[in-house]
Amino acid sequence: MSNITTERRGHVLLIGLNRVAKRNAFDPPMFRDLARAYGDYEADPDLWCAVVFAHGPHFTGGIDLAQFAPLVGREDAFAQQEGQVDPFGLRSHLSKPLVMAVQGITFTIGIEMMLAADIRIAASDARFAQLEIARGLYPLGGATFRLVREAGWGNAMRYLLTADEFGAAEALRMGLVQEVTEPGQQLERAVAIAERIAAQAPLGVQATLRSAWLGIVEGEARAAARVNDDMPAILASDDFREGLASFRERRPASFQGK
Repeated sequence: MSNITTERRGHVLLIGLNRVAKRNAFDPPMFRDLARAYGDYEADPDLWCAVVFAHGPHFTGGIDLAQFAPLVGREDAFAQQEGQVDPFGLRSHLSKPLVMAVQGITFTIGIEMMLAADIRIAASDARFAQLEIARGLYPLGGATFRLVREAGWGNAMRYLLTADEFGAAEALRMGLVQEVTEPGQQLERAVAIAERIAAQAPLGVQATLRSAWLGIVEGEARAAARVNDDMPAILASDDFREGLASFRERRPASFQGK
């Protein structure tokens, strides 16, 4: 039985962590199932945005060390299989938007999954910690460079080098999350944002993500050069024509992703 749930709501896919009895701690099968859910989302042209959330009071207690310990140091510890997309966004990454809603305990892998997402919403009861150095390890899923990028060097080192816990208000101050809600409202808010994204032109949304990602990975000059390559297909799309028509006719656009 999978510890990952999925639910379609129009063009939005909800992906839920559901190992509640273990505080949604990840064992290897759960990580693989999440990677497969990401892969299914990536491959489906009718899904335009996804939301990752957690069942129960906590987002995740981190990795289940007893299950992962025998794999630590092996190249296949987080190996990606065909049809999967890496939830850390290191070995592969989504080309479509991902919104994340977190609550309660959100440790280690939870933070690194958030850093690989595009928009993060936290309940005010969220508790964060990057605990690896307290366990003889160091963050392996991207926090060492992504938290620096999102929060700045001093803020990142304050928590990466101490393993100290911090709350939702501090996460908002640092830019780890974009909004804080009352407990229990984080998923509703994340879905509202996802539905707003899904109401936009999918080709334009995906081109925006691609350009932003390229700017981070290869630099602004490479991203700027890519604009000329992207524009002909966008300008020739049905969605661009629909966007123009909706503007002229003063009505909401109805995009098809074509």
